[in-house]
Amino acid sequence: MRMAENRTVVEHHKVEHRMVDVNGVRLHIAEAGEGPLVVLLHGFPESWHSWRHQFGPLAAAGFRVVAPDQRGYGESDRPEDVSAYSILHLVGDVVGLIHALGEETAYVVGHDWGAPVAWHTALLRPDVVRGVAGLSVPPPFRGEHRPLGVMDAMFGGRFYWNYFNLPGVADEELARDPRTTLRKALYGASGDNPDSGSGKQPLVEPGQGWLATMPDPEKLPVWLTEADLDSLTDSFAGSFTGALSWYRNIDRNWELTAAWHGAVVSPPALYVYGDRDLVPAFPGTPQLIEKLPELMPNLRRDPVVLKGCGHWTQQERPDEVNAALIPFLTELRDAAS
Repeated sequence: MRMAENRTVVEHHKVEHRMVDVNGVRLHIAEAGEGPLVVLLHGFPESWHSWRHQFGPLAAAGFRVVAPDQRGYGESDRPEDVSAYSILHLVGDVVGLIHALGEETAYVVGHDWGAPVAWHTALLRPDVVRGVAGLSVPPPFRGEHRPLGVMDAMFGGRFYWNYFNLPGVADEELARDPRTTLRKALYGASGDNPDSGSGKQPLVEPGQGWLATMPDPEKLPVWLTEADLDSLTDSFAGSFTGALSWYRNIDRNWELTAAWHGAVVSPPALYVYGDRDLVPAFPGTPQLIEKLPELMPNLRRDPVVLKGCGHWTQQERPDEVNAALIPFLTELRDAAS
């Protein structure tokens, strides 16, 4: 691992690293600053390092910032049991982490897969969440049917969710050359990829694999350095199975959240996304985003749209993300004081 190298990259932010015992697993966390707690939740395929540009500004604004490697990622534990990655486990990790850090409440911010975890934490435990922000993925509104079946019907089994659910197949493909996997994944979903603005969902053709849907850039985008890619590659240590286990709970999560069907996220909320991100362009999602001010009782402003930004919002547009997050968090903090 290159933890010492990571510390060098973010040393001026005074980021510290340690392990915390939460709900029977050990989570690696990065933390900086003092004040009300802000928990930053990364997505796939990422790590705490995806929030490297948020530590300094949020800490300077008077917040205690903590970004874990979520279970299955980085230096955190990677349970072998697939069922240990359900949304209830992931929400339990967030609530448990908040309490393990000596706090009763926190602001929770998530990106990609971290966004559904943040939204569900606010949905299931509004007493713990002072405010919630999601990047890329909008709030959860549970559908009428099992998600994998819906994707199968829409895309003939070629959507990457279905591909990731094939036992061992994606595990082997992604681990074959982790650095290439991550380079292609990050570039492919970024605003720098010319195809990102088309809204066309990349589909996995039989016998080709997920990575075949993505170009391999000749050089990295300006927001991603070789050191960043080194850090991310090290964090996977040649295995993607823990991370893929999140996808293997998609239908189980639909079952487990049946009691909250029709419920809405009640804590103060913020939603931010890029206009070249394929997630908000998914069929039906633009209509959902348009209705969010009606559906979300405490959405504090219209969704924030980042021009020219792809999927990796806080990495591609860190200044703009910070400019949205800090006033949102500061207003809530000051109103509570």
